Amino acid sequence: MEQRMSVVTLGVNDLARSKAFYQQALGWTISADEGQIAFFQLNGMVLALYPRDALADDAQVSGEGAGFAGVTLAYCTRSREETDEILRQVERAGARIVKPAREVFWGGYSGYFADPDGHLWEVAHNPFWTLDEKGNVHLEAP
Repeated sequence: MEQRMSVVTLGVNDLARSKAFYQQALGWTISADEGQIAFFQLNGMVLALYPRDALADDAQVSGEGAGFAGVTLAYCTRSREETDEILRQVERAGARIVKPAREVFWGGYSGYFADPDGHLWEVAHNPFWTLDEKGNVHLEAP
């Protein structure tokens, strides 16, 4: 198996609300909308939004449950200032700030927000990583 991830699918309670959030709060563009599922083309992968119950049915697991799911998503920024600006932007669009940005133990600067369905996003500036002109993360200088 190649070392890569192709798609992250988020189970959402209200597809229209979630599509609007990702379009308005993050400024992202839907690449494909097939009615019951929406896709955002990211750098080298895809983010999909799909109704939570349908996603659970597809995986043949219970859709019940709440709280921390043991998964967070992350958006890396080029600076502390960009981190702060993105957190302000998503809060204005209705996101709940879970942890305001601050210096963190690993030497960076980060905060967390929850999207309308409670999916946790970390917005972080990691001074030890490099972002190329397209926003791709490189653990070492490219």
